[in-house]
Amino acid sequence: MLNLYKLIEILVSLQLLIITTMLPVYIELPFLDKSSNTFEMPITWQIPTIILLTLIFQKKVVFRAFSIYIIVGLFVLPVFHQGGSIGYLLTPNFGYLLGLYPLINIIDNLNNRKKINIGNFLKNGFIAIGTMHLTGIFYNFMQIIFYSQFNLFLYNLGKYSLGKIGYHFLMLFPLLLLIKPIERLKRSK
Repeated sequence: MLNLYKLIEILVSLQLLIITTMLPVYIELPFLDKSSNTFEMPITWQIPTIILLTLIFQKKVVFRAFSIYIIVGLFVLPVFHQGGSIGYLLTPNFGYLLGLYPLINIIDNLNNRKKINIGNFLKNGFIAIGTMHLTGIFYNFMQIIFYSQFNLFLYNLGKYSLGKIGYHFLMLFPLLLLIKPIERLKRSK
């Protein structure tokens, strides 16, 4: 049975997931002529948000919120990064969404430790993001076998995994600034 506190945590997590899925990541690059241009990274804030939510709340809360997010994206509203609906199951992107379940599980291991330090966070973060990508690659491979379109595998691998994994690893570093405040928040509960 869910209590009111858990329900609020789930709703907050769900709202953050939906909002951050729609926010692109920009980096401002200054040039020698003192002008600046923005560089749009091909990712959203979804993965750092899920990592942050998993560090703040319990794994069960984030699992439930993420499951609701997937149900909403498949059957109600197009809340996923590149759309939604039941047809999203046929895209390689859905495999990476499924890969967020093991990511949540691996990041939750940090919650079981007394103290989260930078080394443990980065180690678990790299393993979690790698596992998410491996799940996405496996899902893509199963689709390729099922549809007998082997020529698409390398293209999808480059576009959805190799082209984004470096950015996903890079997104761990801004979260390092939040480790100490999260520890203080957890101790105050």
